[in-house]
Amino acid sequence: MEIQYASVWEKNSDVIPDKTALICGDNEVSWKDFDERAAKLASVLDENGLGDDSKVGLYLHNSNEYLEAQYAVFKIQGVPINVNYRYKEEELVYLLDNSDSEALFYQGCYADQVLAIKDKLSKVKVFVQVDDGSSDTLDFSVDYETCIRSNNPMERMERSGENIYMLYTGGTTGMPKGVMYQHEGHLSAMLSTAGAWGLIPLQEKIDIESLSAAIKENAETNNLPVSIPACPLMHGTGMWLGAMIPLLAGGCVVTIPQLGFDPDLLFRESERRKANNLVIVGDAFAKPMLDALDKASIDGNPYNLESVNNIISSGVMWSSEVKEGLLRHNDMVLVDAMGSTEGGMGGSVASRDVPAPTAKFVLNPGVIVITDEGEHVEPGSGKMGKIGTSGLVPLGYFKDEKKSAETFKEFEGVRYSFPGDYATLEVDGTITLLGRGSNCINTAGEKVYPEEVEEAVKRHPDIFDCLVVGLKDDRFGQRVVALASFQDERELEEQDLISFTREHLAGYKLPKQVLFVPKVMRAPNGKADYKWAKETAEKELG
Repeated sequence: MEIQYASVWEKNSDVIPDKTALICGDNEVSWKDFDERAAKLASVLDENGLGDDSKVGLYLHNSNEYLEAQYAVFKIQGVPINVNYRYKEEELVYLLDNSDSEALFYQGCYADQVLAIKDKLSKVKVFVQVDDGSSDTLDFSVDYETCIRSNNPMERMERSGENIYMLYTGGTTGMPKGVMYQHEGHLSAMLSTAGAWGLIPLQEKIDIESLSAAIKENAETNNLPVSIPACPLMHGTGMWLGAMIPLLAGGCVVTIPQLGFDPDLLFRESERRKANNLVIVGDAFAKPMLDALDKASIDGNPYNLESVNNIISSGVMWSSEVKEGLLRHNDMVLVDAMGSTEGGMGGSVASRDVPAPTAKFVLNPGVIVITDEGEHVEPGSGKMGKIGTSGLVPLGYFKDEKKSAETFKEFEGVRYSFPGDYATLEVDGTITLLGRGSNCINTAGEKVYPEEVEEAVKRHPDIFDCLVVGLKDDRFGQRVVALASFQDERELEEQDLISFTREHLAGYKLPKQVLFVPKVMRAPNGKADYKWAKETAEKELG
């Protein structure tokens, strides 16, 4: 059998039909129903002329519907397009037009947005509205549940592992870009990760029959994973680590549709559903989680985390102090995966027995660090270099040959992905992540990476969150400016915070100014909003 997501999930539905695949609120969907509902949605897409390589926008919140619609797109050998639900009209039109989307699944609460842009979406053949009680179904749309009730399941087919899978990434600057993979390579990487997490047996070569046998055995012993992606499915961390990997292992994905992260709701759902794995994005999620656990414990009503074996994070630095705090509440494994949509780079695993320092990672096999001049960074040299990843290297960016050539290229005869992250290589072979080169601050000829300064600022007990940007400076070219928010109602003087960071940073890296803000703005996936930070700092500080 070809390695394609729909084909593997169809096999799972045959092996464990009565096991739960999806949960959202009180709505539970078995593997059999997951497959059948997706097949009926696939019929709707097929009847509207969509098929191999057709793009389908998913303008949805975390929900069963998101995963069912994605599965339906995979069934027709199409390409699901993740749509950021925070986008406004121009951004939506750009994304759906750039991706060549021919269908759009959308949350009912965005009906007005869809109505406003409908006439600009000439390629879209069918609109499917998910009823969330906020709006009547638009005249030109079909209702999601009606599609399922009124259609027969599309027949299964042979599929190719060369089908394209694509994830749009916005990064921290520029318009979103579609990162393209082939199913077989992407799925194989996800299965390898599932094996590394202990969800399935490790396999040198993917064998679907042995995978099915392992899933059936795990089902018989009630040992299937239950995952809660606390971050949005519209981003790679939530989808890949929180949903795709558990589903490949025959597990269950529990989604929370409420917008805005609520750690208490996360822990209540974790208790209720006996979740094994929680998936987050760094301190933006982990700090509120720790605060909620501390408060519940002080109030004498601690959360029961006995079922939680792992908390997995990717995409943003996760500080060692917060990890230590979480481990006080439960004996578990904290997996800090360093990577981006363009490739995985390394990881850091922490437990009660093995603490892990902030931003230090063990390199994945096939990962290199090279200088801008194209030379290998020697361990312990103190030199900075770009991280390159081999193995799961994307085919390229959709419709952007120039950016593809800059990011995905050969080095010493091997094809690598160079997303733009910089690091130093330590004597012990670990790396210290410095940050994305596009955000690097050049002050008096010295390079300063914002993430390093942010972590130093956040180590102060009165600081909750921080972003760092560079502003124009007549003397230094650029000066380092920090935007910081407080823990609770605490206060702190600017110079006291700058003095504190001196304990952790070289002098040229110190913030020259600190702007205290009510809240540091981040995307729903926890990633930094440097555009907001730069604009706010320029407005307030010039």
